[in-house]
Amino acid sequence: MDDGRAGLPGRAAEKLARLRAELKRRSVTGYLVPRADEYQGEYVPASAQRLAWLTGFTGSAGLAVILAENAAVFVDGRYTLQVEAEVDGTLYERRHISESPASRWIAENLKPAEAIGYDPKLHTLGEVERYRAAAEKAGGKLLALEGNVVDVIWTDRPPPPLTPVVPQELRFAGESADLKRARIAAALADGADAVILTAVDSIAWLLNIRGSDVPHTPLPLSFAVLHRDASVDLFIERAKIGAATFAYLGAGVRIAAPANFGSFLEGLAAAGKHIQVDPANAAAWVFDRLGAAALRATDPCQLPKACKNAAELDGTRAAHRRDGAALTRFLAWLAREAPKGGLREIEVSDRLEAFRRGGENFRDLSFPTISGAGSNGAIVHYHASPATERVLEPGSLYLVDSGAQYLDGTTDVTRTVAIGTPTAEMKDRFTRVLKGHIALATCRFPKGTTGSQLDALARYSLWQAGLDYDHGTGHGVGAYLSVHEGPQRISKVASTVALQPGMIVSNEPGFYKAGAFGIRIENLVAVKEAEIEGADRKYLEFETLTLAPIDLNCVEVDLLTDAEKAWLNAYHARVREVVGPQVDDATRQWLNEATRAI
Repeated sequence: MDDGRAGLPGRAAEKLARLRAELKRRSVTGYLVPRADEYQGEYVPASAQRLAWLTGFTGSAGLAVILAENAAVFVDGRYTLQVEAEVDGTLYERRHISESPASRWIAENLKPAEAIGYDPKLHTLGEVERYRAAAEKAGGKLLALEGNVVDVIWTDRPPPPLTPVVPQELRFAGESADLKRARIAAALADGADAVILTAVDSIAWLLNIRGSDVPHTPLPLSFAVLHRDASVDLFIERAKIGAATFAYLGAGVRIAAPANFGSFLEGLAAAGKHIQVDPANAAAWVFDRLGAAALRATDPCQLPKACKNAAELDGTRAAHRRDGAALTRFLAWLAREAPKGGLREIEVSDRLEAFRRGGENFRDLSFPTISGAGSNGAIVHYHASPATERVLEPGSLYLVDSGAQYLDGTTDVTRTVAIGTPTAEMKDRFTRVLKGHIALATCRFPKGTTGSQLDALARYSLWQAGLDYDHGTGHGVGAYLSVHEGPQRISKVASTVALQPGMIVSNEPGFYKAGAFGIRIENLVAVKEAEIEGADRKYLEFETLTLAPIDLNCVEVDLLTDAEKAWLNAYHARVREVVGPQVDDATRQWLNEATRAI
């Protein structure tokens, strides 16, 4: 099978030439190749990794625009270094999507009367409208093409996944699927007869089902229609649904083949139904089928899913207690082995995975571990390979961003560790990142506050030194679902979604010096109500969920205030209390020293 490494010399050029030949046969000049599949999710199966197969870029977000004589790959700030390493710059321009948007590039490079094709199943309505406007500005046009052009030339494309769907037990879900269906159906937009659900995590949450169709996220790929009467039409391969799961779903859930989804939508429209659909996560193809029957409104599952119930929060806390013990055993092992020399990124991350795999309710990693030594740590979403991995060398920093999927919760934690003695610059940057982390962890804020209103707290200390980082400060996290979920976030990007009790979000400021080192300190936190005597309104605060030592060898103590030292000491005391009883004597001895009061 094709290994997908388009970036190998000659391979990427060959694939690009074949794509252009197929476009010429179809009488179009260019083509859009997004990272997304028809479900618009972050993680996609091997059969939908079209961008990686064509260009070599393996990040979780990106777009390629191919024209007859030039082409470009667009990525966000997380992947600017990665795209340089993976994509052949003689074939593709490598662009930062914020500084050089794809729409602008199309408007500047498309020639009059030329046409760019696209697959309407792989783009949202907003994307299509944006790229159409750009093409028309250049005097050209955007054309929806039947079938996917990349699939035509990808002759050994893997088959779509066909993995079993299993129920999520009520003790973990905390609410039955029947109650969820009734609750969400009652919350449909005024005038809507049904809602189209295309976000796979929404469907998994609504029906309390899980699967393994995509890497590291327990999702069964499917589409669903929830009707006003709380019944559901679930479009999924029948072979995925065993007898036990079929019985579990019950009479209120009707199973249909995904191939019938388009005609079903057309039938709803022909019957005069008004159908709610979210333009943010539904493909343009869905709107094409519904026509005037489509009512644009947000996915009604997203916010309820984000606000975890008591069982989900208790499960997540339990998962973090076990995960913290695994990570602590790993950090103790690293402290013993790193000084001996010779440790490499892949063997180190494999060791961390082994510590986690022994844990109760463990099912998988929650994403591929980011294991970056030295300069590789400065690549925000770095993925170690035999060709790129580095040795953990004395005097360097090692960044490890990892997490796990447990039946009772999803974890995501980043620690940056000094290998040997860190430089003064490393300690200064680390401590400024830590100060930002503490500022966010200790913040109290009025109900109605959005994450974008808090983001500057995490950056303030870095800003004072003329420093910043080019990624968001926090993303939502699911309950045995996606490690990245919305609608909440903590970011410079404006948000209208207020933080609410029960939401889980990451707290992960960082700093990256290209070619030298990277620093990130990440804990997951849960939003909860704050009790403030005399408060003039309702206030919220964060409960830190992650339990793992923060490397004191990297801390410049004189940069911390007394309050910041108190937070760090209290956090480490809690880590000792919770994690200590779960680990062996040698690890516990290391833990006591690693979490000593400062």
